[in-house]
Amino acid sequence: MPTLGLIHNSPMLAPVFNEIAARIMPDVKLLHFVDESTIKNTIAAGHLQKATMRQVIRLVGSTFDAGCDAALVTCSSIGRAVDMAAELYDQPVLRVDRPMAEKAVATGRRIGVVATLSTTLKPTADLVRRVAGEQGKEIELVEYLCEGAFEAVMAGDGATHDRIVGEALTEGLKGVDVILLAQASMARVVASLPEGAVAAPVFSSPELGLERARDVLASLGK
Repeated sequence: MPTLGLIHNSPMLAPVFNEIAARIMPDVKLLHFVDESTIKNTIAAGHLQKATMRQVIRLVGSTFDAGCDAALVTCSSIGRAVDMAAELYDQPVLRVDRPMAEKAVATGRRIGVVATLSTTLKPTADLVRRVAGEQGKEIELVEYLCEGAFEAVMAGDGATHDRIVGEALTEGLKGVDVILLAQASMARVVASLPEGAVAAPVFSSPELGLERARDVLASLGK
């Protein structure tokens, strides 16, 4: 049975990915690796530090030492370190947000990126720009930071988080062709909004990232 290693910055993400994987790749075994320091240190510093990059690379190595055939990193804030790890290992090392960025660039020219953390907004926006450059497409990027939403959810006030994110999706990003959620945790807000409240298609990374991982494992003959 093929084995996929998932590297998370929060234990809360494991059930989200388990649910999707059970649906789209039931014949793949998942192993979860959680290290909260990668996101907490990045938030505290306000940027991705070299020590965190090294830690991400070590975590990727741990998945392969544990017998995984491919590694999927589920946090966008540490994306640059994932790209480095991909250069260092022979097995596939995947960014959860890359398929989402590729789909957005293929879908429209005016792309909205929404996040509750600046440390996640910037790497996601940078990735979209890079994908557009690789595809030779002109895009306009609208970056939207949901001020106060992250602090609210950390304080246990999920309702305020959801309201702020909901306003961003329905009002703040009006007129874009497509919206990207820089954090997987925001997807539940989209699901809670009334039908048609958001005019543009909204893409979230977990499902698209797992679909890519499934295809990569299949290409390995796994």
